Amino acid sequence: MDATKLAKELIDLHERPRLVPPFSARYPGLTPETGYAAARGLHAHRVAQGWKLAGRKNGFTNRGIWERYGVNGPMWGAVYDRTLIYAQHNRATVPLAGLEQPRIEPEICFKLKSVPPLTRNPAALLEAIEWVAHSVEIVQCHHPEWKVTLADCIADNALHGRLVVGTPVEVHRISGLAAALPFLKVTLRRGGEVVDQGIGANVLDNPLLSLAFLVAILAGQRESPPLVAGEIVSTGTLTDAHAVQAGETWSTDLHGFALRGLTLNFE
Repeated sequence: MDATKLAKELIDLHERPRLVPPFSARYPGLTPETGYAAARGLHAHRVAQGWKLAGRKNGFTNRGIWERYGVNGPMWGAVYDRTLIYAQHNRATVPLAGLEQPRIEPEICFKLKSVPPLTRNPAALLEAIEWVAHSVEIVQCHHPEWKVTLADCIADNALHGRLVVGTPVEVHRISGLAAALPFLKVTLRRGGEVVDQGIGANVLDNPLLSLAFLVAILAGQRESPPLVAGEIVSTGTLTDAHAVQAGETWSTDLHGFALRGLTLNFE
């Protein structure tokens, strides 16, 4: 399969947002590997246009939504200075312009202070992290009704649209963080209505194991940008993803340790 041709379509699709038939229906032989190759083409174009890589987002780390989306494993994509929003006092206004079929995902993110080791030991991974924060990702989909394959999603930069990061807390200030993360609870609201709830264990049993996934997959992708200190890594949704529209206000409540919820106004 010609990943270069798909990369050109991706560039055009992000510059002229619209819905198109799934890539997998039009590019025979599209696999997760060729999807990543096409995504690298989009990334190279963006970097040439002045975009700066700010971190990574992991997707489909919540096994509970695999059947709904017809996927069978996690993926990663790039987060840029132009898609990253830091909340002020845990509030943010989030523009949806240019995003197709946006959905909201409450997550946990980390800032790296060093390159994480190739391990599934949560405590060892925690040594590479400067701070932890609550984040909300806005994902998007260029295929009608979110009918996708994993390869479709990987090619489209893992469906990344925006990443909103809440108030960070240095990891050394949270006792027993590695053990506490699976028990973190989140409630997602639209206005005053509870829409969904989730726990940290939904994310590959522990958000730190989502970071382990990222380290492991990048170890086999020598053409992808390596992780470096200072990157933000968002680990995947704690709940299902839910459609959002301009004019709505959504909020999250977190319980389990020092992180606080976010309030987002969409425009």
